Amino acid sequence: MSNIDAADYVEAENGSKTLRFGDEKQQAKFELGVCMAVYKWDELNTAVENSWGGANSAEKRDWISGIVIELFEEKLVDVGLIEETLLYAMVDEFDTEVDNDSALIIADLIMRIYRLVAQRDYALVDELYQKWTHKQSLKQQQNKVVVSADPNNPDASDESDDEDEEAPQLVEENDMDMEEDNGPIIDDDGFQMVQKGRRHR
Repeated sequence: MSNIDAADYVEAENGSKTLRFGDEKQQAKFELGVCMAVYKWDELNTAVENSWGGANSAEKRDWISGIVIELFEEKLVDVGLIEETLLYAMVDEFDTEVDNDSALIIADLIMRIYRLVAQRDYALVDELYQKWTHKQSLKQQQNKVVVSADPNNPDASDESDDEDEEAPQLVEENDMDMEEDNGPIIDDDGFQMVQKGRRHR
């Protein structure tokens, strides 16, 4: 990635001690942009989908977005620092070393997002968010299909459903027997049947 300068940086201006935006909308758009950039990182998505970080892998991804956002609470941030933060987080939280330039690409994207938001240009953030929401809606549709018909184990859900349905029926049958015990039972010929002992099950 020769076209990405790891030393590229942004610095707080006008005597400010932080890169945080004073305008709430700008700050919100920037934080959304960071989240979308982190969610765009394929290596991290693979780690989350395979639960390399344990059961709370998805929460760890959000935590990584948070620590990147916190970097901009300082007066100066460069692309290299963002890249290192991403790489260290992958090792610490997912026990995974990324040996390509993917983290550098995401770090550069985050830097671009910051500069655009500083100019109140939110087009890139909105585009990333729209792509992400579209991707999520497609996943939900696919999940619905999988839930309704699981090709790997088609009988499992059916069996559990049958068991759930049979249990109330058994109770109803017992209740019916109890009700019948309380009154006489007439056979087909019109004679009353002796039912002593039926109470003892």
